[in-house]
Amino acid sequence: MEEIQKAIRQMEAHKTEDAIKTLTEYLPDADEEERFTIAELYIQWGMLEEAKMVLHELIQRYPKEQELKVMMAEIHIDLDEDDEAIELLNQFGPEDEDYLQALVQLADLYQAQGLYEVAEQKLLTAKRVEPNSSIIDFALGELAFSNGEYSKSIPYYENAMHHEPVIGDIEVATRLAEAYAANGEFEQALDFFQKVEEDNPDVMFRYGFVAFQANRNDIAIHVWEELIEKDPYFQSVYQHLAQAYDSEGMPQQALDMAKQGLAKDEFNKELYHLAGTLSHRQGNKEEGYQMMREAVALDPGYKEAVLFLIENFKQDENHDSIIELINELIALGEEDPNYLWELAQAYEEEERFKDAYEQYKQAYPALKEDTEFLKSYAYFLVEEGRMKEGQQVFEEYLAIDPTDTEIEDFVERLKEQ
Repeated sequence: MEEIQKAIRQMEAHKTEDAIKTLTEYLPDADEEERFTIAELYIQWGMLEEAKMVLHELIQRYPKEQELKVMMAEIHIDLDEDDEAIELLNQFGPEDEDYLQALVQLADLYQAQGLYEVAEQKLLTAKRVEPNSSIIDFALGELAFSNGEYSKSIPYYENAMHHEPVIGDIEVATRLAEAYAANGEFEQALDFFQKVEEDNPDVMFRYGFVAFQANRNDIAIHVWEELIEKDPYFQSVYQHLAQAYDSEGMPQQALDMAKQGLAKDEFNKELYHLAGTLSHRQGNKEEGYQMMREAVALDPGYKEAVLFLIENFKQDENHDSIIELINELIALGEEDPNYLWELAQAYEEEERFKDAYEQYKQAYPALKEDTEFLKSYAYFLVEEGRMKEGQQVFEEYLAIDPTDTEIEDFVERLKEQ
């Protein structure tokens, strides 16, 4: 044992290589108790393969020592050797002192492999052995929650919280709040969040989010303001807090919060979209458009921002801006046929009929089942004097919607001409 103590002192003095060398050289002369101690040290020092070799030898000598198998199983788990761990843990029977621990570990392993029913059976077996164990109830709740069975998880969490409100540094009330929220029962979720006494930023964010979903913007705003004060770089909160302010009829505070968020995260397209919407709504169109353009610059495929710009440019009769925007998107590889249709209409408004015709033709193959597009295209063709083409497109439209008697009459008049 003296050599083992020497190795411990060497490790405490940060002489790692010397410590390992001392144990390695002493191992062949160590007795069984010392070998067990060496295995424990190897595990503490992260030398799992070395620990596994020592334990393997000890298990062969003492096959009934279950503590050795528990340690070996934990090493297998840490090394992602799940099959080996399962094989070892399945050797435990009801008569073994570590049977419950083995069942819980087996459940974790089977869950990791996606075998939820097998995992549940292991935990239910453990619950029959120890019906009042908060650890087992909590594990059953976690398993059901991870499998999307939120209603099923709630009674298990409640049983666990009744016996032990905190398990493994986790407040069970938090889990109950999240289970009720995931089940759409937001008021019950809020009741449990209000019982939680931790200031973990993730929990605070979820608390505020559930309050927001329950239309309790007052609670959401209060919690999220505290969160920002605690952690100004919790970037996800800024957009949601801005939305909560907006829902409460506080547009300037909403805009200020969105801008604060952008100061922390200048690559957040959703925040640019929100800030742009809020600015535009308050009458600052140019700032709104600039914010939206920033969102599109970050992600040319961000359709919400693109469509906002197109629709508002239309209201402003600013067709040149539509043309410029869509041509930029096309140059960047965006191929949405609806953009081509919008571009055709913008060219048409600007009386650039040849360009409009080209865009309509390009959009046609993808939109030939869209009745609104067909009607728009057909009217354009007729107005441009392309009667036969227009008539053909109108007939394609009527093949999809034969109940439109107004268009049917119009086509008949075209035929007469």
